[in-house]
Amino acid sequence: MSEVAFITDSTTNIPKELLGKTKLHVVPSVVIWGNEELRDGVDIQPGEFYKRLSTAAEMPTTSQPTPNDFKAKYEELIANGQKDIVVMTVSAKLSGTLSSAEQAREMSKGGNIEVIDGYSASLGTGWPLLQGIKAAENGKSFKEVVNAIKNARDKSGVLLMVDTLEFLHRGGRIGGASRFLGTALSLKPILELQDGRLEALERVRTKSKAIARLIDLIEERTAGQKPLRVASLHANAEADAQAILDEVKKRMNPIQAVLTEVSPAVGTHTGPGTLGLCYLAGID
Repeated sequence: MSEVAFITDSTTNIPKELLGKTKLHVVPSVVIWGNEELRDGVDIQPGEFYKRLSTAAEMPTTSQPTPNDFKAKYEELIANGQKDIVVMTVSAKLSGTLSSAEQAREMSKGGNIEVIDGYSASLGTGWPLLQGIKAAENGKSFKEVVNAIKNARDKSGVLLMVDTLEFLHRGGRIGGASRFLGTALSLKPILELQDGRLEALERVRTKSKAIARLIDLIEERTAGQKPLRVASLHANAEADAQAILDEVKKRMNPIQAVLTEVSPAVGTHTGPGTLGLCYLAGID
């Protein structure tokens, strides 16, 4: 067992093939649909979520994990002899998850718990966390593991294209992209997570041109920085996400390139049809 335990929330959605030998503990967000409370990725999976969303009269909302949810996980690990614990969550500017993790740390005894703001979401959080896992598997100290995560966090990024800003606006996650509200349906907004907050970059005519621009922007952001790791993410748009990933692999030759579907908790806020690229550049 690694001497460091790792915890994240369900919005990070790291593909299993990237995790190696280390177990990643996930504290799920909650998708609230009418009177139902569904644990993200446990009680509801992406396929079921988008199928239901397409015909739903009532739209879902989400709730972050509670401090007690994190406390239970901390205490389980500590009871099993795991004293050093790293927790990395979705950006505090997008969710109250970080606050829950921090409150739980104050409620727990016996462990050395470091809580880190991912300043991002999805594999924008996941790539840096994977660097920490790699450091732990290589026998690095707890401090070195934390530093590896924070260093990688500064060299990662997320860009995305949404079909509509309606879902982000309704869920209160729209951030600086609010200036694109009212955009004609034919114009596709391209957004970027900057310092943990969604910011508007461009409006592009047609979906195909927006996809091409998304790839161009990633190439610009990572120019001259090798090695490169990339994840193509999607919300019920696998074919488009795979085409994006294929083009990125052809043009940029990343050492890791994966396809991932965002969790229902993320899809609640981005809406179906969302496409994105998450990258980590310049770190071995």
